[in-house]
Amino acid sequence: MKAKFVALVVLAAFGTSCATVFKGNHSRVGFTSDPRGAKVYVNGEYMGDTPIRLKLESRHDYTVEFVKDGFKTKAFRLTNHIGPGWVVLDVILGLVPVLVDALTGSWYDLDQKHLNAVLERQQEVAASR
Repeated sequence: MKAKFVALVVLAAFGTSCATVFKGNHSRVGFTSDPRGAKVYVNGEYMGDTPIRLKLESRHDYTVEFVKDGFKTKAFRLTNHIGPGWVVLDVILGLVPVLVDALTGSWYDLDQKHLNAVLERQQEVAASR
């Protein structure tokens, strides 16, 4: 009986990392553009054309570029923050949840869930001579 109780306590301790259990360490972000069909680059890597929805790790910051022929490239910085509510809950629950959520990056969340780029047409350079 005592062994079952100890096993239950250990299992509960490892399963109570609030952010890891309820949120995970990724965020879904939507990308759209006007006009549609812009290429989306995240940290220089082509990810697809708008509209697109991507799953990004919450603990990182990202540089996002929207590229479309005939239009100026539009760049954004997608940053993250630590959710103070997750930290408080983990501290209340003990050391193990704090360690798990801190190490997995589950405390973090991206600052935006959607980026929309309104692209400007490039000025055509007229041959003046």
